[in-house]
Amino acid sequence: MHHSTRIGVLTSGGDAQGMNAAIRAVTRTALSEGVDVFAISEGYAGMVAGGDNIFPLRWEDVSGILQLGGTVIGTARSAEFREREGRLRAAANLLEVGIDRLVVIGGDGSLTGANMFREEWPGLLAELVESGEITADAAAAHPVLHVVGLVGSIDNDMRGTDMTIGADSALHRIIEAIDAIGATAASHQRSFVIEVMGRRCGYLALRGAIAGGADWVFIPESPPKPGWERQMTEALSRGRRLGRRDSIVVVSEGAVDEAGRPITSEQIRGLLEAELGEDTRVTVLGHVQRGGAPTAFDRYMSTILGAAAVGEVLDATADSEPQLIGLRNNRVTKVPLMQAVEATHAIADAMAEGDYARALELRGGSFRESFEILKTLTRLEPSAPFDPTTSKRVAIVHSGAPAAGMNPTVRVATRLLIDRGHQVLGVRNGFEGLIEPDLVELDWMSVAGWASHGGAELGVTRTELEGPDLYNIARTIEQQKIDALWMIGGWSGYVGCHRLFSERRNFPAFELPILCLPASIDNNLPGSESSIGADTALNNIIEAVDRIKQSATASGRCFVVEVMGRYCGYLALMGGLASGAERVLLNETGVSLAVLQEELAAMIERFESGSRLSLIMRNERASKVYTTGFIRDLLEEEGGDLFSVRQAILGHQQQGGDPSPFDRILATRLASRSVDRLIEAMSRPDPPAEFIGISEGHVRFTGFEDFDRLVDHEHQRPKVQWWMDLRDITHRLAHQRATHPQENT
Repeated sequence: MHHSTRIGVLTSGGDAQGMNAAIRAVTRTALSEGVDVFAISEGYAGMVAGGDNIFPLRWEDVSGILQLGGTVIGTARSAEFREREGRLRAAANLLEVGIDRLVVIGGDGSLTGANMFREEWPGLLAELVESGEITADAAAAHPVLHVVGLVGSIDNDMRGTDMTIGADSALHRIIEAIDAIGATAASHQRSFVIEVMGRRCGYLALRGAIAGGADWVFIPESPPKPGWERQMTEALSRGRRLGRRDSIVVVSEGAVDEAGRPITSEQIRGLLEAELGEDTRVTVLGHVQRGGAPTAFDRYMSTILGAAAVGEVLDATADSEPQLIGLRNNRVTKVPLMQAVEATHAIADAMAEGDYARALELRGGSFRESFEILKTLTRLEPSAPFDPTTSKRVAIVHSGAPAAGMNPTVRVATRLLIDRGHQVLGVRNGFEGLIEPDLVELDWMSVAGWASHGGAELGVTRTELEGPDLYNIARTIEQQKIDALWMIGGWSGYVGCHRLFSERRNFPAFELPILCLPASIDNNLPGSESSIGADTALNNIIEAVDRIKQSATASGRCFVVEVMGRYCGYLALMGGLASGAERVLLNETGVSLAVLQEELAAMIERFESGSRLSLIMRNERASKVYTTGFIRDLLEEEGGDLFSVRQAILGHQQQGGDPSPFDRILATRLASRSVDRLIEAMSRPDPPAEFIGISEGHVRFTGFEDFDRLVDHEHQRPKVQWWMDLRDITHRLAHQRATHPQENT
């Protein structure tokens, strides 16, 4: 216990969705450690003003804020804090309540300000002692100001973390707009110019253009070459002649040409109207990008970062350097705060000096890779002429259950393969289309518009391959002259491809490159930490739970929510983290009567303390005995008049909907690397059979010879699952220790 320690939490600069999830996590993690937490409202302005702007946060004060956009403690820019006099006032106000540890949630300006404040702290205290405002004892009790930073910025413009709080949510707003505008643009054969935020960072524009299937993009890091005006208008005009009904140009608000002159959305509109001779409309998305509820990713990322920030600030010693807590490769990481800020400023400096190649280099590998892929995807037709003597035939098949993101994967795969001079065969209805030959050749325009489509246009089935099926598939491969087989799907697809690999000695036709790409909402596939479709499913879950929570707040009610995932608890655990569930029930850990009794006792205590809502998240196969209905009946019986219990089985809506930006971008990245791999593999005498995935931030390929070693066949999931390490956070944020009165999420 840290009884004398007090933490202050503030949000500063522009608001970003997910800030409230971070505030909730900071508050509850600290309280569960026996540490008092104070909110500093309106950022540094509130710190300088003091008084009622600095107030204690109780467990129940952060109930119900997880799903809210903006920041409940307010944010502001503060001119006073930039002056030493303002920082002197701020130091006095913090000392008045005994705060000497800060968790600052903001952009690089806010974090730089926090570091300056920390460096000046001893001098400020000495000045306050000299003027008699504080005692020497008070100064001696708080000799060091400890600072930990979390990056709240929709622009995703900070080095040291893969994602900043709010960026994923902003991307969702952008994609919703591009999808909607694309439909109306195609109806009228119009062009649209969409301006997105990102003064010094093209992340939102670049990823928005990839995920939205845009035709042209302008980003600050890569100004177009002189003559870009004619190049753009000619390309879009030719697109019309080739049958494109709409043109969408995405421009970052910070876009410039090589001379540093701004490229504006109005300028682009004028060019398109003059050259294309058709209506062109401008949509400036503006602050819509900051608005609305945070996405599942922003909720759970902000939650785990907020919890980690408290641990870091409590462990800080007198000579500790302030740290930035971020997310790298799905893991919480920390880097020295000013190192991250300086690396971020280096990108802005490179752009200011006109060294755009260096700016792109500093943005990192995946940013550059995305930019190169986009150039290919926006082409009107393939760059390589078709040559039947060198062209190979790649068959693409789905297997498993539908997963949002399958169509964007096929679109990227098709265009990149055709661009390299190869043919693409779409196999209809999974392995059935290989058994009873049902294939269609996909061309450049046949996949237009697939970037935003949910479901699977080629069709998908779950098929367990029997002996005769293998003979028929081998015959199809030979008759159709298939040179490589690419399966985009889930568990049954992996098992099917493993079977083909295992039968190579009996069927020479299977001696061809076989590649599996993970597309499953269950996120239960080996060799990858993320499967395409899982992020969309998580967002479907939290949207449903948000509505459930709203319906429940009028009366004391517990909801038992059942989510999909078969034997894999990924959706349950991450959905629980993102929605603030008090208890998550997984197949991996099992369900026991003791666990249910413990949860019941905690619920009774919460509802007696005035709580109106409780939430239990259950994986569909958590237990054969303790079903969702059984748990509902047990809790209903024991709850008496104190609370009622309802169940919500979310069902197949988790598989539906248009793919999220995250899933579209993951699809693009994995498809691009897969194309490179397959082209190389088709020229090898010993063609590999592999599955692709992202592991610890890197794209990796794993041979099917390792499949059995990596998976738990009985439960159809990998033996090691990275997200299981997050279980404790859920429990800690839901169940307050006895030292504090209990409340709900």
